[in-house]
Amino acid sequence: MSLDETAKGPLVWLDMDQKALDDAYDQSVWAPNQSLIQERRNSAAANAYARLNPRRVSYGATPIEAFDFYDCGKAHAPIVIFIHGGAWRAGDASVFAHMAEPILAMGAHAAILDFTNIDPVDGHLEIMAAQVRAGAAHVIRNCAGLGVNPARIFVIGHSSGAHLSSCVLTHDWAAHGLPASPLAGVMMISGMYELEPVRRSKRSLYVKFTDELVQALSAMRHLDRVHCPVIVCHGTQESPEFIRQAQDFAAALKGAGKQAELIVVQGANHFEMLESFHNPFSFIGRAAARLVAG
Repeated sequence: MSLDETAKGPLVWLDMDQKALDDAYDQSVWAPNQSLIQERRNSAAANAYARLNPRRVSYGATPIEAFDFYDCGKAHAPIVIFIHGGAWRAGDASVFAHMAEPILAMGAHAAILDFTNIDPVDGHLEIMAAQVRAGAAHVIRNCAGLGVNPARIFVIGHSSGAHLSSCVLTHDWAAHGLPASPLAGVMMISGMYELEPVRRSKRSLYVKFTDELVQALSAMRHLDRVHCPVIVCHGTQESPEFIRQAQDFAAALKGAGKQAELIVVQGANHFEMLESFHNPFSFIGRAAARLVAG
């Protein structure tokens, strides 16, 4: 028996003890260049926001319930709703303004969504999910006013934003008076699709997980509600749990007869995955352009 094996504590998920599971849901452990990537992101976002001057569109009652709308200049064009990450705790639309540029280059409008972070709502993840779904619903209901082709609505999310994207993907839209299948495609980059292991990690210190929440917001449990092409992505330098989550979700979608593709980016960590979206020749950039082009 190795030293590592004797030092391991009681298993709490698969072959992981509590520390290993906590580390598996903390991307900073796996990405030593995180601060440098965020510095590049902040600079690019500030530059893009100033140049592109988006229009603010409200979808709810509070100031955060809105999105920055970037018009591609064409009527009846596709739209990409982008949902940012930040461990459910950080980020807003303005610091992801640069995500609009590659979307506009695809000939699509961009809606960079704002929504509350988890701490201001006392750990209630269901409030975040409800806001993101409301933002998507606003786009679906207001295609004419936004110049959007209602048959070409896409959602792309990264990290915790990929989890929230999966909540949009598996939402029961028909129960809210909308088409059962309003989306043309979803791309989820480095996300989480089954919340039970997340519940057992240190993220439970700031998310109020319950059995009902885990059931409602785990996309793996609602595959019957998936009605559009799905692209699931992960990098080989992400945490083992984020890799497993992506692989398991893609396999489950395919096993359920859904149109799904798994993209694995060699040598990329969690934060480098989103950077690669800006390269039209990268696996992710090319796949996103193909998805939007239909």
